[in-house]
Amino acid sequence: MFYKNFSIVLITLMFMQTIFSQEVKNEPQKPYLIGKPSKIEYVASIASRMNDLVRPDLQQQKEMLDGRSSKYDVVIGKGSEGDDPLAKYSDNLRNSIPSRTPELVFETGASNSQPTDPSGAVGPNHYISVINTAFQIFDKSGNSLTGGLVSPNPTIFPSGGCCDLTASYDNVADRWILSFLGSGVQVAVSDGPDPVNDSWTVYSYSAVSDYQKLSVWRDGYYMTENTGNANKLHVFQRDAMIDAASEGTEPQILSFSLPGLVTSGFHSPQVLNISNDNWPTTGGATVMYMQDDAWSGVDTDHVKLWNVDIDWETPGDSEVSAAVELSTTEFVSVFDGGSFSNLPQPNGGVTVDALQATIMNQAQYRKFATYNSALFNFVIDVDGSSTKQAGVRWYELRQTADGEPWEIYQEGTYTAPDNRHAWNASLIMDVQGNIGMGYTGMSSANSTDDSVLLGSYYTGRYSGDPINVMTIDEGTIMAGDANIASTRYGDYSKIDVDPANDKKFWFVNEVMSNGRKNIAGVFQIAANAANDVAVISLDTPVSGILTSTETITVTIRNLGENSATDFDVSYQVNSGTVITETFTGTIASNESAQFTFTTPADLSTEGQVYSILSSVTLTDDEDSSNDSITTEITHVYSNDIGVTAITGPDDGEALTNESVVVTIENFGTATQSNFQASYSINGAPSVSENVAGPLDAGTTISYTFSTLGNFSMNGNYTVVAETLLASDSDNTNNSFQREVLNSACYTRINDTENTIGPDIGVTTSIINMDQNAVITDVNLTLNIEHTWDADLEVKLIAPDGVTEIILFEDIGSDEDNFTNTVLDDDASTVISDGEAPFTGSYRPTGSLSDFNGLLSGGDWTLYINDDADGDGGTLLDWSIQICTEASLSVSDNKLDGEFKILNKGNNQFEVTLANTSSFNDLDLNVYNMVGQKLLWKTIKNTSGFYSYIIDMSRASTGVYLVRLGNNSNATIKRIVVE
Repeated sequence: MFYKNFSIVLITLMFMQTIFSQEVKNEPQKPYLIGKPSKIEYVASIASRMNDLVRPDLQQQKEMLDGRSSKYDVVIGKGSEGDDPLAKYSDNLRNSIPSRTPELVFETGASNSQPTDPSGAVGPNHYISVINTAFQIFDKSGNSLTGGLVSPNPTIFPSGGCCDLTASYDNVADRWILSFLGSGVQVAVSDGPDPVNDSWTVYSYSAVSDYQKLSVWRDGYYMTENTGNANKLHVFQRDAMIDAASEGTEPQILSFSLPGLVTSGFHSPQVLNISNDNWPTTGGATVMYMQDDAWSGVDTDHVKLWNVDIDWETPGDSEVSAAVELSTTEFVSVFDGGSFSNLPQPNGGVTVDALQATIMNQAQYRKFATYNSALFNFVIDVDGSSTKQAGVRWYELRQTADGEPWEIYQEGTYTAPDNRHAWNASLIMDVQGNIGMGYTGMSSANSTDDSVLLGSYYTGRYSGDPINVMTIDEGTIMAGDANIASTRYGDYSKIDVDPANDKKFWFVNEVMSNGRKNIAGVFQIAANAANDVAVISLDTPVSGILTSTETITVTIRNLGENSATDFDVSYQVNSGTVITETFTGTIASNESAQFTFTTPADLSTEGQVYSILSSVTLTDDEDSSNDSITTEITHVYSNDIGVTAITGPDDGEALTNESVVVTIENFGTATQSNFQASYSINGAPSVSENVAGPLDAGTTISYTFSTLGNFSMNGNYTVVAETLLASDSDNTNNSFQREVLNSACYTRINDTENTIGPDIGVTTSIINMDQNAVITDVNLTLNIEHTWDADLEVKLIAPDGVTEIILFEDIGSDEDNFTNTVLDDDASTVISDGEAPFTGSYRPTGSLSDFNGLLSGGDWTLYINDDADGDGGTLLDWSIQICTEASLSVSDNKLDGEFKILNKGNNQFEVTLANTSSFNDLDLNVYNMVGQKLLWKTIKNTSGFYSYIIDMSRASTGVYLVRLGNNSNATIKRIVVE
């Protein structure tokens, strides 16, 4: 092999300087760098060196350390809230059209890298699959042409390199494009469409450092990256790269900042990649990135777009436009404050990365006769509660002609069946405008089946289907057989469309299949048969009150290329007589039509579940697997009710006698009144009460039992509630069970009597708390005999000797005593509004929540000052109850150095740690008092100093815990947001 050396040519522009991570002003930007390759190398074909190929060592388990591992900036309390508004979008065709079994599924690589970074590209006759540090070439039947994975260095990149290997195919030039990081980026261009037998030309540039994604556009190869500064976009001179380098071509590189870009700290914009060989003739490339209003500097959820105008003749005139904003439906893209640990795997497996704040690989472009389309997606949390469920927010943008403005044509949120997680998606269009989308799926806390392991799946939609929904039912590429063993997963997947027919989708993803594997699946949504019709839904009847003359209506889909007419349609109830009639209309390709049978069905038996088989019979139908569907509907009972939820009490701290609240649903058709309902706790005798109602058919009511339940001991309680309707026709749905947790609380008492005044000054009494954990709640009970209560000032002092609150002062006037006085922040009456002897629960003058976040262990001091010296009395006894949160561990080994948190005002908190003994990165986490992680940020040691400012300006008032450290050493402090 031979190579040329070139000095990097840098043109200093007007403001040529280092650009740091601050947002660049939103105005057009010229290139900050114009350069040429530092080296050009010519590499002989792989076929000529087959016996010399180097195999990578992928057995060692190691985490690939990239820039995703350190850069998330979110503002606690800021951003959209609630369930995703698009996740519940209803359409009859949503996930209703049968998917096909993939025509090819094969392993593309095995690696213990964490993650594996699966990607690939498909050409006319080959498929190249890459992982982070290796690649493999296949024929279209999934046969390896390289005898397994090979190392990119020296196979394609003789000068070395480390990681983040990518693959693309240039459909117009018929060239393969590989990129590889290492002291910059190397871009390899094949000399033809055969990656095995054609030679390669490798261009080296020093401008790129992390998480690069290469896109093919008409005037360049565009690359985005994740860097700590504002330089996010690089453009390589495509025409010069595909010319023979021996002719003296020196492809230029232009590097730009993206004006107005705001990120979570991780930078993952993408440039539209042209999916096929139908290219725009004018117009610049488009860069896109999502903007979450949970991030600092973002007011509303939206998508930012930049247009890139390249002039290779006068490179300095090239320009990136100011950012254009497209308003979107609100979304929540932040998981766990930016942490990698997001989605719990089944059976107690490790929580895996949701891949948040990322435009997933790859944003795609396709040109049509009357418009152009762009597709992209990112992960969101569709569940507005503390429960997490990942879904895919996806978009199609359209422009009326090349170079015209982009507008949102459709936006949707895809959720997997049974409320499973769906994430790590990649989507693309075929020649007909059908969308194929591959993704990762796994059971979530909202799934009825909690055992579905992480696997690779696909869905999609036809071009003429109702917008905003994926209409294809979930197709399985490969179900996983074990949990991923580490948090890091992905970091992405990739889908491409086959240039051979512009219809087949090639999707590669990471799963566990007898080890950590990358698996490719090939599937097609466009018709692959001339004649193929299917019943996709039974439209009527639906479960309810049914009769002996029910009308049967079905929807039929033409999945074939030819129009379908004059074919038989049939239905059969519970394996009974087959009713067959003729559809006499015409259904065009990829269209649907309803058919209503003239022969009714007898569904008159109350309580009966009817299994209705609906089928079509088309002459010359080429796929009989989708001809029929079976649907179960129920003739609902008149009398059928049941408890569907136990909504109270909530899990809590220091629970005592609590109200039991249930939701009761009427599954039947008759209104119900004056029926019995009951509950039982831990198998104890049931408490039964009368529910007056009325409870109308198909509705629910909330009922609160008048008899309280005893939850006073710490631990879990099993609560079973049920209805006891005497005429209930179905007792299988009467009851509901739920676990209620009374969090750990510890009570200690001091019953040693102490004299209070007169003329003895301050009286103190101490309780030693032997349990040391993070405090979430403090309550006190006092018994004091004293005449003229207003003489007393009473305080509680924490073991740190610094934190104290006034319990009460100068209250009760000339009245006497405090008898069984409970001081609790949750009480409804402040103690100053009470009357002696103050028996019952009262809110203290100060707030006991000031102790939240402190450590419980040590001496708690009750301070009593009789400041009148007239009357006197006795402290008979007092007790303290302290509740703690077990998940907020205080058992970490301490960090070296002084850990400080300085309140800078306006709820801005500066975290600092001086440490010159270790320069390892540290994780900064912020938790609320129930243990939810609200912020995750990796901090670097700069000149012996760790520093970060936490923005709590949008957070709710209260106490939060700040943890700084790593897996083995950490320090916890608390902050109070006011």
